[in-house]
Amino acid sequence: MKSIVKKTMPLFIGVLAASCNGGNSRYDASGTFEAEEVIVSAEATGKILQLNVQEGSLLAKDSIIGRIDPTAIELQKEQASSSVSALQQKTNDASPQVQVLESQITLQSKQVAVDEEQLKVLQKEQQRFQKLVAADAVPAKQLDDINGQVSVLKERIIAGKSQLNVLQNQISAQRRLVAIQNRGILSEKEPMEKRVALIQDQLNKTTITNPLTGTVLTKYAQQNEFTAVGKALYKIADLSTMKLRAYITGDQLVQVKLNQAVKVKVDDGKGKYRELPGTISWISDKAEFTPKTIQTKEERANLVYAMKINVKNDGYLKIGMYGEVIFK
Repeated sequence: MKSIVKKTMPLFIGVLAASCNGGNSRYDASGTFEAEEVIVSAEATGKILQLNVQEGSLLAKDSIIGRIDPTAIELQKEQASSSVSALQQKTNDASPQVQVLESQITLQSKQVAVDEEQLKVLQKEQQRFQKLVAADAVPAKQLDDINGQVSVLKERIIAGKSQLNVLQNQISAQRRLVAIQNRGILSEKEPMEKRVALIQDQLNKTTITNPLTGTVLTKYAQQNEFTAVGKALYKIADLSTMKLRAYITGDQLVQVKLNQAVKVKVDDGKGKYRELPGTISWISDKAEFTPKTIQTKEERANLVYAMKINVKNDGYLKIGMYGEVIFK
């Protein structure tokens, strides 16, 4: 879900140090309670199939409270996933052509081996006839015939081995060619997979998950309504700890510091006050209003500074409720 943090607008309360309230309560500062409000918005477009939210109900963080129709996004994911699967079918396979060339290499290797055996036999005959010719036992023509056969066989063996090299080069070239073709095809795989992941993220966002533990303040949408990305669904705030936004004068700055414990008093509705412990969590470093260039002593005394006090809420405190602060 998309969350927009929004702080309640404080009602400016005039502060008088060490002043009285009806003669019954003496306080150092006063202000109103506020809480950090989060507007939970839709992160997908479609019909709201479910939205289990009621104003005033307490929701736990990361709880699933609704769902937006995911049909259109699911179809997009199926289409993108199919495109990724189809890439493998587009790739080329060098195996059939390589197998043909390897078969030719096998045959050629056998032929070279046969020729080499024949050459050994002829070379023995050549040596024998050389001795016979030297002894004038046989005509020289027979030796010449054998010499010619040896030469032809040697050239055929050389040509056969050369053919083996050609076939090996053809296999390597075929594999390189197919690898280049497949690389171009498979280069599309990573962008497609990222698209699938993006669509899956959009699909996950059709599930409405509550971002924080808190109380539902306002419900903006209903089940079966059509929503869109960024459209508000409900507003929630953590009311377990309230913030009292109070104001002090410049003279009172020396009396306060961060993490200082203070007393907070709120009207109990019966003419009396409830006293609660509080802790100063923030003090503004500048006056609430821009001062004039030249000021009198009286004008400087009118400047006020905002501060926030964390107060544990027992269920009684409400946003906008008035509170008084007593510095310890």
